[in-house]
Amino acid sequence: MQKVEVLDAKTKEQLCFLDKVDPHSTIGDIKSLFYKSYPQWYPARQALRLESKGKSLRDDEILQNLPVGTTATMYFKDLGPQLGWTTVFFAEYIGALLTYLLFFFRVPYIYSHTYAFTSSPHPVVTLACVCHTFHYMKRLMETIFVHRFSHGTMPLRTIIKNCAYYWGFSAWLAYYINHPLYTPPSYGELQIKYALITFAMCEMGNLSIHMSLSNLRVDGFRVRRFPMPTKNPFTWLFFFVSCPNYTYEVGAWMSFTVMTQVLPVAIYTLFGFIQMTIWAKGKHRAYIREFKDYPSVRMAIIPLIL
Repeated sequence: MQKVEVLDAKTKEQLCFLDKVDPHSTIGDIKSLFYKSYPQWYPARQALRLESKGKSLRDDEILQNLPVGTTATMYFKDLGPQLGWTTVFFAEYIGALLTYLLFFFRVPYIYSHTYAFTSSPHPVVTLACVCHTFHYMKRLMETIFVHRFSHGTMPLRTIIKNCAYYWGFSAWLAYYINHPLYTPPSYGELQIKYALITFAMCEMGNLSIHMSLSNLRVDGFRVRRFPMPTKNPFTWLFFFVSCPNYTYEVGAWMSFTVMTQVLPVAIYTLFGFIQMTIWAKGKHRAYIREFKDYPSVRMAIIPLIL
């Protein structure tokens, strides 16, 4: 049996001393034992580290595999109030969806009172609303029926920041797309048509990848294997990139940019591409570290380039 001493990461004050801990216990088990002494800090709020400013230990790490002696000293940090990923996604997506619709229906006080509850004469404005609504409705449906979460949470302060990002950008691009002075794209129906086709294909590709990734999880926990292409042609992008869901996501927003020809949409697409590239490169490096036989031809997000 081992002993575990839990100290406050800031003050170094001892918070808890756990005696007779099974060496096969996980960090998640230790968090549960700590929770019994401090009910205000439920496991999702806890971060346990081997050093006061070190990296937080994963819940699935086993005590006996850690570089500690018979008495393990761990440092505790309160992560603050947490919310589940399902709640996070619902807050982000529903907010973005409803924000856009406020501008589409031109509710009073957004534009001049003479345009209140009027509609644009340009069909592309309605088409853009349909595409935007479909995109976020798809995300909501995926949250309910496709994504499987491993009991992960997000700090409340991060949720507020994310919602401000999604809702704010949704309002910014919707303001210009639905503005009474909006003009259609330069190349008219041809530009809109090809952008719509590309948008639809990217949305289908994104859904296909999410379903493929969901199949790697059993009861919320990922099976230790990397994703591979299936008979679904949309998954064949796995031959070339590690995160084709991000590739399709960027493609959808690029086509939406072409369809509407509005600068705020292009800026939103650029910011999204930068963030998704960071996520994709992180995932790509993790695959390479974990799997010795990981395909060397794969890039992170853009085939053969990035």
